[in-house]
Amino acid sequence: MAFVVEFLKHVVAAFMLWVMISVPSLAGETKLDRLFDQLKTADQEAIGAIEQEILAEWSKSGSPAADLLLRRGRDAMNAGDLDTAIAHLTALTDYAPDFAEGWNARATAYYQVGRFGPAISDIARTLQLNPRHFGAMSGLALILEETGDSEMALRVYRQIALINPGRANVKEAIARLEASGSGIDL
Repeated sequence: MAFVVEFLKHVVAAFMLWVMISVPSLAGETKLDRLFDQLKTADQEAIGAIEQEILAEWSKSGSPAADLLLRRGRDAMNAGDLDTAIAHLTALTDYAPDFAEGWNARATAYYQVGRFGPAISDIARTLQLNPRHFGAMSGLALILEETGDSEMALRVYRQIALINPGRANVKEAIARLEASGSGIDL
C-alpha cells in the first residue's frame, strides 16, 4: 500500500504541473472554453446542464467506430457488466489512443472493480489529453481519499474547484478534508 500512496503522490504532482502549463488560453476560444467560462459563474441549477454539454463535447471522438465502442462500454457499465465494459473500452483506447473520454470511461470501470492502479494510469492519460477533465480529477480525488492520502486528495479537489467551482460535492469534500487537518501546515 505504501508503494501505491507514493505512486499516487507522483501522479498527482505531475498532474498539477501539467494542468498549470496546459490549460488553453482563451485566445482561440472554443465552445468548450465558453462552457467552462459559464461554469465559473453558473448557479446550482445550471451547473448540471453545462456539465452535460461538456460531457457531450468530450464524448465526440470524430469516429463512428470509436463512438460505438464508448457507447457499448458505458452501456455495459450501466448494466453492471464491468468485465465487458473494460473489454469494450480497452478496444476503444487501442483504436483511438488520443481520445481522452475512452481512457476516462475505462478508468471509471477499473475503479468500480477496485483496480486502482490501472484506474490511476488511465486517469493520468485522460488528464494528459484533457487537463480540464474534472470528472477524471474527481475519480483521482476519490482514489486518493480511499487510499488514505487526504492531503493530495484535498489538492486535487482544490484544482477541481478552480475549473468547476460549483461541482457537486467538491466544496463539501474540501471543507471535510480541511476540517480533518489535511493540507494544514503546522
